[in-house]
Amino acid sequence: MSATLFVSVAAVYFLMLLAVSRLTARRATNDTFYRAGRRSPWWAVAFGMLGASLSGVTFVSVPGMVRTADMTYLQMCLGFVPGYILVAFVLLPVYYRLGLTTIYTYLDRRFGNTSYRTGASFFLISKFMGAAVRLYLVCLILQRIVFGPLGLPFWLSAVVILLLIWLYTRRGGIATLVWTDCLQTVVLLTALVLIIHSILTAEGWGMADAVRIVADSPMSRVWQFGDWGSRQLFWKQFLSGIFIVVVMTGVDQDMMQKNLTCRTLHESQKNMIINGLLYLPVNVLFLSLGVLMYTFAARHAISLPSMGDEVLPLLCAGGYLGQAALLCFTLGIAAAAFSSADSALTALTTSACVDILNRPDDERLRRRMHILVTLAMLCFILVFRALNSTSVIDAVYTIASYTYGPLLGLFAFGLCLPSRVRPRERAIPIICICAPVSCYLLSVLSEKMWNYHFGYELLLLNGALTMLGMALSALFFVKKHAV
Repeated sequence: MSATLFVSVAAVYFLMLLAVSRLTARRATNDTFYRAGRRSPWWAVAFGMLGASLSGVTFVSVPGMVRTADMTYLQMCLGFVPGYILVAFVLLPVYYRLGLTTIYTYLDRRFGNTSYRTGASFFLISKFMGAAVRLYLVCLILQRIVFGPLGLPFWLSAVVILLLIWLYTRRGGIATLVWTDCLQTVVLLTALVLIIHSILTAEGWGMADAVRIVADSPMSRVWQFGDWGSRQLFWKQFLSGIFIVVVMTGVDQDMMQKNLTCRTLHESQKNMIINGLLYLPVNVLFLSLGVLMYTFAARHAISLPSMGDEVLPLLCAGGYLGQAALLCFTLGIAAAAFSSADSALTALTTSACVDILNRPDDERLRRRMHILVTLAMLCFILVFRALNSTSVIDAVYTIASYTYGPLLGLFAFGLCLPSRVRPRERAIPIICICAPVSCYLLSVLSEKMWNYHFGYELLLLNGALTMLGMALSALFFVKKHAV
């Protein structure tokens, strides 16, 4: 790919992001940064959230998973729909009724300050590690395809990417992200469609041919029933999909911060439902791309890497699909990375200022914290690069996934039990640490003794253990208290 072409297209794209930022950040205040003045159109939030949910890693991982799991991921996507309904009609009414800036303030109202700080701390740990790993992996791909051939070192590439994100989020915050996410979702989906078009053009296939190839492929299998030890079992995937949405959206400040910018609860609920319905067809496209790219590789006897995540980058960067496909792929993962990283930085800044430091009105502190969070993200990425170990990355991902369980347990306990039932506050941090540790030990034990492999259902167990610990603690501490 011509370096001049990519730099030119990337420059135009970034100038568009800056233009959106400038328009949305006029007379910006802390309320603009945190809540966008609660004036965001629901349809813009819904469309933008779609891109924010699809990170750069998802862009390459979902197509690659069809080789080992076929299209069974759609079983989980089906579970997302009732998950979004639960968030819309159970969690959102509580958040709007209390007028929250960060959703962890609910824990303060329900249990007290210790629970509040514990929940916010678990979010910060989860989001920081997860966002840093995702952005690092995207930086690696961009370094291999774009920045490396230009002669730029990895550290400078990472600095440039984070600097660009900081520049267009530093003033408007969430008010800017609602609209830049819309732009980035357009770029992401356009790139996806154009890459599929590149494969069809290279093979001389029409749309009817593509549908037939996907439908006839053994990799198009969706349903898995009967094997209870399989991670692809329908009930595991479907139920996990429900609770993944509840945890990764409903009790995640990153995703909920956008929803809380809608004018009314009704508009926010519409946004949530539409977003959930859009997620299924988009993932059908990603998985169809996976079937098409494996079919294309087989027809041309292309030697593929063992890791599914590396297949799409290989086909695009290896010149098999042409320069246009490479340009689309590069812009697509850049848009996906920007869309997920910018909201993560904004949410982390918001939670740090409001939940941890308790200074929501200090604009100077908010600006400094935004810089500090960006620098910390850069440090994480450079450390990952220095370690250069897949096992370390996997460990960080695993830790981040385990830390969402206690958040699920905290919110579920607060919402499902009477307000007079309150656990002993001093026990909350201990319970929230013991639950994920117990889950990890149980997952290791189950594989060795019963050959049972936990999938995403481990999240449910994690939340259940947190609730159980809180219930046992509440037996010794019952006090009438209304939210």
